[in-house]
Amino acid sequence: MADDGPRESAAEAFAPQRNRPKQRSRPFLPRSTWTSMSEDREILAASKAWPVVEAQRVLERVAKRPPAKGYVLFETGYGPSGLPHIGTFAEVFRTTLVRQVFTRLSDLPTELFAFSDDMDGLRKVPDNVPNQEMVAQHLGRPLTAIPDPFGTHESYGAHMNARLKAFLDAFGFSYTFKSATEAYKSGAFNRALLKVLERHEEIRRIVLPTLGPERRATYSPILPISPRTGRVLQVPIEECRVASGTVVFRDEDGTLTEVPVTDGHCKMQWKCDWALRWAALDVDYEMSGKDLIDSVKLSSQICRVLDGVPPEGFSYELFLDEKGQKISKSKGNGLTIEEWLRYGTKESLQLFLYRDPRKAKRLYFDVIPKNVDDYESFLDAFPRQLPQEQVGNPLWHIHDGHPPVDDRLPPGLTFGMLLNLASVVNAEEPSVLWGFIGRYAPGTTPESSPRLARLVEHAIAYYRDFVRPNKRYRAPTAEERKALLELRDWLAGIGEGVDAEAVQHELYEIGKRHSFAHLRDWFKALYEVLLGQSEGPRFGSFAVIYGIANTRALIEAGLAREGAAAE
Repeated sequence: MADDGPRESAAEAFAPQRNRPKQRSRPFLPRSTWTSMSEDREILAASKAWPVVEAQRVLERVAKRPPAKGYVLFETGYGPSGLPHIGTFAEVFRTTLVRQVFTRLSDLPTELFAFSDDMDGLRKVPDNVPNQEMVAQHLGRPLTAIPDPFGTHESYGAHMNARLKAFLDAFGFSYTFKSATEAYKSGAFNRALLKVLERHEEIRRIVLPTLGPERRATYSPILPISPRTGRVLQVPIEECRVASGTVVFRDEDGTLTEVPVTDGHCKMQWKCDWALRWAALDVDYEMSGKDLIDSVKLSSQICRVLDGVPPEGFSYELFLDEKGQKISKSKGNGLTIEEWLRYGTKESLQLFLYRDPRKAKRLYFDVIPKNVDDYESFLDAFPRQLPQEQVGNPLWHIHDGHPPVDDRLPPGLTFGMLLNLASVVNAEEPSVLWGFIGRYAPGTTPESSPRLARLVEHAIAYYRDFVRPNKRYRAPTAEERKALLELRDWLAGIGEGVDAEAVQHELYEIGKRHSFAHLRDWFKALYEVLLGQSEGPRFGSFAVIYGIANTRALIEAGLAREGAAAE
């Protein structure tokens, strides 16, 4: 069963076309401020933004060790046993941010491989796939050797891979898809696999101290695929035959069996599999979750045994649900991308993922409004910033140096404002909010401001599902009643054309004239009595957008609210 010998290397097999145009850094500053590419690079390199810091690490790596493959390789991994999820999106998005900065700081070409571990054996049937009984009959087989339960592709793995590619394409990611099955079966991994065989005991010595006694007794980094059942087997390797490039093991029926370690007859245990990929493809950068820190260290050791250099890495924190528990695909807790995009914009999701990747963050519905409005604040600030400030603005990275500064919202029309406007008028249709928007910003229509139109749709959906069910009004206290009466009477003396800042100033003055321990208690009272919630918008802007007469009527309703005033 001798193998014909290693074919072309994985780096050669997966290399990009050599005749493609060489990548160039693009100018990112306004034409009035940038003078040369070298100056742009100096400004960018001085930034402390985390994608810049990461890109600098890759630069240092390739300066010491120029990539023989001719390009710098960024990689992300995907386990296709289940559907793509927000963690998949986050990893590709964050890696893309680092890659974008690198291409501006270096003339070296780059690639981003989205690598699918589709040769893994299926361990259990996910809850969210059809034809579960059929799938259960194929447990243990590689994902690409299991029929597609959805009936649309040649295999389970092919279906999930197609879903992954459609998922990434929908967000406009630039990547090259790679399949583990293809890599193993095409011979792209053969050289590295033969090294695993040759250095089998050295790899075992690295891994064994991390295993329990029972697993330690039978562990091998090599998982043969049964010629009889097609299942990926975790069985002891009876003999490693380096000369013939084969392994001997007992198949499921007890038969002593010999198969090549190459050409897809075996695959590696996942930590060795990760190391194999790094070494075979010469991966330069790959990030992973904090829960894999120990695995990264172990895989890095194995990578060196295989004569590879482990990639530069970045350990990000995991997402938490509303109770502070780690988000799990099997539990289904937390928030999906589809849910976020029902209530908020794609850009707000990207901002959430950009921020503090080394800190654990709650990923739940209540974080959406803040990120939508924070995005708008960053967008508003961008044109006024100096070049060195722009590269520290998250939107520079989200939009690869070109935020859409020409598509901005009318002043004061924040997402929070739209939410509260929807809440007050119980809006079920966009036309209701557009009536107020048209009076506040004449000429603004869904056609002239499509981004605002999307925010209106999101605001109504969010109000309907989260705000309306939780509205809790209360009657004002005696002191709050006095302040509200003063505000009502002051509003009666001004016209509809009043400036929002004038209203906000008077709100502060009224709060100071009454015995509130803190001014924030006065504003909290406005929200709880008038809006039925503990937080709200900048009230001066809200009053102008909603209308002065309407705001007076809202105060009248609050003053008449049932319940005795607290003394």
